[in-house]
Amino acid sequence: MKTTYLVSGNRKIIASEWGDKKNPMVIMLHGGGQTRHSWKGSASKIADLGFHVITHDLRGHGESFWDEDGNYTFNAHKDDLIKIIKQNDKKANLIGASLGGMVSLSLAGHEKERHYCSSLTMVDIGIRPNDKGSERIINFMRSGIGGFSTIEEAANAVSAYLPNRKRPKDTSGLERNLRLANDNRYYWHWDPLFLADKGGQIKEKKEREERFKQLELAAQRVSVPALLVQGALSDILTDEEKEHFLNTISHSKFAKIDDATHMVVGDKNDIFAEAIVKFLTQSIL
Repeated sequence: MKTTYLVSGNRKIIASEWGDKKNPMVIMLHGGGQTRHSWKGSASKIADLGFHVITHDLRGHGESFWDEDGNYTFNAHKDDLIKIIKQNDKKANLIGASLGGMVSLSLAGHEKERHYCSSLTMVDIGIRPNDKGSERIINFMRSGIGGFSTIEEAANAVSAYLPNRKRPKDTSGLERNLRLANDNRYYWHWDPLFLADKGGQIKEKKEREERFKQLELAAQRVSVPALLVQGALSDILTDEEKEHFLNTISHSKFAKIDDATHMVVGDKNDIFAEAIVKFLTQSIL
């Protein structure tokens, strides 16, 4: 079911929902440059367990609003998340991939607002991403800013970026991550301003480091059940970042998904879903 949530200034966050709203709530937050559709069949499988599941397009992504000032900080995303939680009037089990994981962590360990969270699952992201891996992702995102003449051209770009993943014969599913503009070119379904503070300028680096310091403090305050999921082939959550996370949130459980890259859900969706189901079943239900 497609739903709309109003956040700051009555701006719209678009979501998809599964399950009975009377059930415990799970909110799944996608990574940067993706949309709510990136969770594939995981959301419905979790709902079948007896959860009310919400996946939403983060601000600046998919069908949700684009911020005219390019405000795409962790705090901005966190504030949107809190408004969604409040409108459902119950706590949330948070599952976040990459950027969505860092947003989830910022809430789960927030000094004053962590009471909105029942559990935390981080999907291939630690307290901060590996710098080299992050640079590779940002370079890929920048490479598509000029758009694509066809969906096939976009699919070729994804295949070059993810050589380990078999290229699907049917590329129509990629349309959900693209928008057809007035110039008849396809563009990724996110605001180019999303990358505005990732250009490597000195001021921007200082701002980013301050954000990661805040995440470090948040991680030290996490007390709810937690799960860290790692793609075995990931260059974002390397073993170094993994160990730091598990040492900081020492009660956290851990699951490694073999033959999966940073794009865990897309690479091994069924195995990923099983790991999430096991954690929620043992820790929440």
